[in-house]
Amino acid sequence: MCRLLYIRSNSEFTIGPHLRVFSEICENSKEYQGHGWGCAYLVQNEWKLYRNLKPIWEDDFSQFSETKLFIAHARSAFRDQDIILENNMPFFKNGFMFIFNGELHGVRINSNGKSGAEKIFNFLLRLDQGNTLHTLQKAMKIIEKRSRYIRAFNMIMANKESAFLASYFNEDPDYFAMYHKHTSSEVLICSEPYPEEHDWKKIENRTIEVF
Repeated sequence: MCRLLYIRSNSEFTIGPHLRVFSEICENSKEYQGHGWGCAYLVQNEWKLYRNLKPIWEDDFSQFSETKLFIAHARSAFRDQDIILENNMPFFKNGFMFIFNGELHGVRINSNGKSGAEKIFNFLLRLDQGNTLHTLQKAMKIIEKRSRYIRAFNMIMANKESAFLASYFNEDPDYFAMYHKHTSSEVLICSEPYPEEHDWKKIENRTIEVF
């Protein structure tokens, strides 16, 4: 089960300090988050994408400078399988970055992809007609109906302006619940609150929302 991070700010911020906190969260997680990681960020309003198969806590964060928009994903591969760089998120297509954390069983949707997460992303893109929040609401109803069991389904689908989030789980709320933090100039979403920070709010189960 993976860990997710999203940051959007009105002004440039340094990426490294956030990655150091996020890497500590991943390294100290009760689930192993070391099957590679990836991130995406804006430089002069263009996306830069980075992926690595090493655990996030072993990487060099000095290579990342500043941005106004950042999204990251640390991977915990299901049953320690299919650990290849192409399966590392974020995935990028049609102007959207996509990160996912969850476990679904017996899913019957018509979609292409090398992994379950990529199939879900392509399914969402195929349904999207311009109203992404409505698309996500519709897609969750279909996925819930066509899945034998959903242990958890947490995802962020982000363009340059907004983050579309779904948080849904049937087990282990202490682990699967997502959190967000708003200031006057910044929005942060993470799988766990930053340690020793007390202004994070839990995102309620079965939330579908745009940030």
